[in-house]
Amino acid sequence: MALQEKLKSLPDKPGVYLYKDEAGQVIYVGKAINLKNRVRSYFQSARNLTAKTQALVARICDLETIVTDSELEALILECNLIKEHKPRYNIMLRDDKTYPYLMVTLQETYPRLLITRRLEKDGAKYFGPYTSSGAVRETVELLRTLFPLRTCSRRELDRRQRPCLNHHIGRCLAPCAGRVPRQEYMTMIGSIIAFLEGKEDELRKRLQQEMEEAAESLEFERAATLRNRIRALEQVMEKQKIVSVDMADQDVIAMARGFNQVCVQIFFIRGGKLIGREHYILEGTDEMDRSEVITAFVKQYYSRCDFVPREILLQEPIESAEEEELITRFLREKRQGRVEIRVPKRGDKLKLIEMVAKNALLTLEQLQNEQQRKKSMTEEAVLDLQRFLGLDEPPWRIECFDISNTMGKESVASMVVFEGGAPKKSDYRRFRIKTVEGPNDFASMAEVLTRRFNRAREEALEVDAGNLDPMSAKFATLPDLVIVDGGKGQLSSAREAMAGVGYDYITTYGLAKENEWLFHEHNPNPIILPRGSRALYLIQRIRDEAHRFAITYHRQLRGQAQTASALDGIAGIGPKRRTALLRHFGSVKAIAAATVAQLAAVEGMTEELAERVLAVLQGSAESAGDGKTGHAAPSMGRTGGKR
Repeated sequence: MALQEKLKSLPDKPGVYLYKDEAGQVIYVGKAINLKNRVRSYFQSARNLTAKTQALVARICDLETIVTDSELEALILECNLIKEHKPRYNIMLRDDKTYPYLMVTLQETYPRLLITRRLEKDGAKYFGPYTSSGAVRETVELLRTLFPLRTCSRRELDRRQRPCLNHHIGRCLAPCAGRVPRQEYMTMIGSIIAFLEGKEDELRKRLQQEMEEAAESLEFERAATLRNRIRALEQVMEKQKIVSVDMADQDVIAMARGFNQVCVQIFFIRGGKLIGREHYILEGTDEMDRSEVITAFVKQYYSRCDFVPREILLQEPIESAEEEELITRFLREKRQGRVEIRVPKRGDKLKLIEMVAKNALLTLEQLQNEQQRKKSMTEEAVLDLQRFLGLDEPPWRIECFDISNTMGKESVASMVVFEGGAPKKSDYRRFRIKTVEGPNDFASMAEVLTRRFNRAREEALEVDAGNLDPMSAKFATLPDLVIVDGGKGQLSSAREAMAGVGYDYITTYGLAKENEWLFHEHNPNPIILPRGSRALYLIQRIRDEAHRFAITYHRQLRGQAQTASALDGIAGIGPKRRTALLRHFGSVKAIAAATVAQLAAVEGMTEELAERVLAVLQGSAESAGDGKTGHAAPSMGRTGGKR
């Protein structure tokens, strides 16, 4: 259906809309309470649109809509689709890290203290998030030093006759051997929870009282242990900064603007204490006001964040009252409790916002200075390389190719791109070798260079004919310098391939791995870059990146081959059913020994499929002659069967 026809038939319901370019790529994702009104507003008079929106509309060739039951569902779906498609015209949070939490396993008879990155409704008590995994490990180590917790991996303990070594060195109370009553153990767990909740003063007073009681009872060894715990606790308390007198759990969010860049800073306050902070750089925000930026950040950040505090302090208000109400509903559902979004105007909370804003500005300045410094260094390295190689023009775009295989198996190649001395990862490409059998790096290199420059010629013709948007052309941009990882043999193969497709005028060098010498086809002697030079460092970075990219792809393909299962070739057995069967039975051999009824009882299976699986597996076993399937049948969690 043509775009104009789709605009006429838009539904009058809440949902999500996706704009696509002529290549079918999603370039923008938005949500609406009324899809018809919202989508049509983009195609009104250009005078009412910003320059960025005009550029977006000019590239829209198709649209797709997804109707939802409510605007809240549309909000969640919008955030998920932005994360999945990474559209060019949406504000993007490119940091997908998950933060560590501390978990006290209260659902267990004798709880443990663990580090996790996933929040689950399993009865445990969670603390965090923490921005530094190193700080979390230090906290765990401190608490295990202060309190002799069990560290064994078993959820529930079997009674043992002898405790482990940790008990003998005073690091565990040995609940597995019945050396400690559960009430006493849970008292210790209560102390740990009090510490993690920020109630160090209460904990210190409790430990002080216990120490004095132990001393009065002449239990001097226990009194000394409690004294050491108090000292360690006081050292930790000295390092923590109290920033909120109401001892609340808060996220404080503020921003600073630079040229076409915004730094959003978020401070994590738990129990009134600042436990960490994080920053995000957002680009393409010049035509957006501050409220729009903060709104987009809040939606995307909390859609992927596991923990939502009770109070969120913002430097700028959400862009509309309706949007604020929707986001608040979303956050309350995620937290399963009350959440307040506030924009402080005075008092201590405003001072918190101002402190975060100052840190955002300082972070932005530091990042921009570092970017400028790196840009200067990389550009100087490119100019140095031009001088050492005797090139007429600086090699601003450098492409490097590398081959990776294991005895000719799963042979692949990588193409990495550096522009201005910095990696341009959006232009990286990887190739699976198609025409070469066995370990032949020369022929593989020839195939890859032929494919790369054939694609360049095809795309250039399409662009000239107006059939392809230059922004969508992935191979049309040509390099100023080509480097092939290898010596004279790889270089000769590459030059022959480039001549065959008419691109041999591009300067090409082979990089010998042993001594990092550069070879040119018209020079029998290598070019040896000076040790310690910026040009050599740049070449090493490019070569290492090409090798990393190639070997990563090769390992991925090799891993897929190793985990191949006899179930893969059976019609009707896709990844989900295969995984369900392997999880249920543990191995292909166990599946082959099951009955039709047992297989049909697995989720997603039918009797017809069960009969088909058994016919294939038992037939394979008979043909193998030894009762085995003839395939490596890995059990879940392994990369391959026994060899």
